[in-house]
Amino acid sequence: MSQRLIFGIYPGSGVGIDPGSGPVTGPADDARQITTALDRLASGEETFLVRGYMHFTGGETPANLTPADMRQYVRGQRKLDLVLCYRSALGEIEPWASFIRRILPEYGPFLAKLQITEEPNNPDTASGGDGSSPNIHRAITSGVLAAKDEAKRLGLAIQVGFNATPSFDPENAFWKKLAEQAEMPAVLGALDYVGLDFFPDVFHPLPPGLGLAEAVRAVLAHYRRANLAAANIPPEIPIHITENGWPTGPNRSPARQAEVLTEVLDAVAAVSSELNVTHYEYFDLRDADSSAQGLNFGLLYDDYTPKPAFDVFRSRVRG
Repeated sequence: MSQRLIFGIYPGSGVGIDPGSGPVTGPADDARQITTALDRLASGEETFLVRGYMHFTGGETPANLTPADMRQYVRGQRKLDLVLCYRSALGEIEPWASFIRRILPEYGPFLAKLQITEEPNNPDTASGGDGSSPNIHRAITSGVLAAKDEAKRLGLAIQVGFNATPSFDPENAFWKKLAEQAEMPAVLGALDYVGLDFFPDVFHPLPPGLGLAEAVRAVLAHYRRANLAAANIPPEIPIHITENGWPTGPNRSPARQAEVLTEVLDAVAAVSSELNVTHYEYFDLRDADSSAQGLNFGLLYDDYTPKPAFDVFRSRVRG
C-alpha cells in the first residue's frame, strides 16, 4: 500500500561532480528561469517544497546561503525546507541555539520545514556532511529543542527534524550515541521527522544481483528498523527523503535517468505506508555544466531546457 507523498526539490546553483577533480561549477542561477521551472513542476494547488541551505560557522551571520534569496521562490503552496548546517570548528552549542532562534523570525513565515544539521553522520564536509564538527550529537538535540521552542513561541506551524545518510555500521555507533544524549527524551517529543539523503547506484555500484528498486526498499527498511531503532526513534515519526537523485554523464543517459527516477519513485511509494515515508525531495533542478564530463544530477540542462526525467517528476508531483 502507498500513501500520497509530498514532493520538493533543491533549485539552487547547479551541482555536479567530476570524479577526478570534485564539484563542477557552471552558469550562475537565473531566478526567473528557476521560478518558471518550479511553476511548471507544481500547479500551486499542492504543497511543494523548495529546499535551501545555510551554514552556522560560529558567528551570528549565516554563511553559504543557497539558493540566493531563497524566499523569492515561495508562493501559494510552495514553501521552504530550510537546512541549517552545523559547521562549527569549536563545537559551540549555546551560540548555535541562539543562531536558530535568530533565523526563525526572519524565515519562519516562508517555512514548511526546518532541518537541524545536514548529514551529521557524514564527516566529509566536501560532500555536504556536518559529521566532523565537534559536539555534533548535542548540535542535533539542542538544535531541535531550540527550533521547536522558538517555533511555538512565534506561532509557526512548521515541522522540525534532522537527517542523516545510510549507515551500515553493525554497531550503529552514531545512532546509539544519539540515544544516550541527555536531551534525547525531550527531543523525541519534539521531533516531527527524520530525513534521509541517499543516492543508490551513484557513488557506489549496486551489489551484484541487487536491482535498483530492491536496493531502495532495502536502504529504507534498514534506516527505519536498524538506524532509527538504535536511537529509539519510533515508527510513528515519519521518514522524509531529503535528497535523492541519479545523474546523467558518461554512460548515464538522460533516458536512463528518467527510467531510474520512475523506478525509485515506484519503490518509495510501495513501502511508504509500511515504513512511514511521507516526503520525497529531488536533488537537484538543473545541471552545473551540461558539457562537463562528470555527474550532472539536474532534471534540466544548464540552460534550463528539460531532460526526460523532468516530465517524470512533474507527473508524480501533479499526481
